[in-house]
Amino acid sequence: MNDQNAYLVQTDTIDCDHEGIVAKAGELTRGCTSANEKALRLFTFVRDAIPYNLYMISVFKEDFRASRILEWGKGYCVQKAVLLAALARAAGIPSRLAFARIRNHKVPEKVARLMGTNVFPRHGYTQLLLDDAWVSVAPTFDSALCVKIGVPVVGWDGLSDAVLPSRDLNGDAYIEYVEKFGTFADLPFDWIVAETSKRVGTDKRPWLTKEDVLKG
Repeated sequence: MNDQNAYLVQTDTIDCDHEGIVAKAGELTRGCTSANEKALRLFTFVRDAIPYNLYMISVFKEDFRASRILEWGKGYCVQKAVLLAALARAAGIPSRLAFARIRNHKVPEKVARLMGTNVFPRHGYTQLLLDDAWVSVAPTFDSALCVKIGVPVVGWDGLSDAVLPSRDLNGDAYIEYVEKFGTFADLPFDWIVAETSKRVGTDKRPWLTKEDVLKG
């Protein structure tokens, strides 16, 4: 398998051959005339149609499967990155996952208490191979949430990197990239869970309803 094929094949979580993923990728990219146009449509869909929800964090591998995230219609950064990677592969665009340790200076107090910190040790985003170059894109926060909390929406031109902004709309500190890790053709599940389980426990599943959140 050559390097490019490694970023086009199905994995346990990046299930790009799943009928739901294939159908959604086809629907979203219908009429596109370039890979960049396809990528932009897929990115915009994952950013806005799959709202960010931190309570979807899980320590179970099946809860990171792209088809499951598409069905649930919400997710946190890693799940959304996996979904975008799967949709891209289904559309013939090589994709991989990238990770960083970030500090969110605007994290809600309730979440900071839950996590015990405002540092997120395994922030996930997606890299797409376009015009023979890897481009980093973060579909993490949906536009509605960005407007609500007063931060820039991560826009993308389909060409250059589009990562989380360092400043909010008032110019105050927002996202700080503390450390960038490597890239992965598949989700490095054990590596992620080894860190996140320290903060959410070893039995955390997605909280799909308000009742789950209240119980948590």
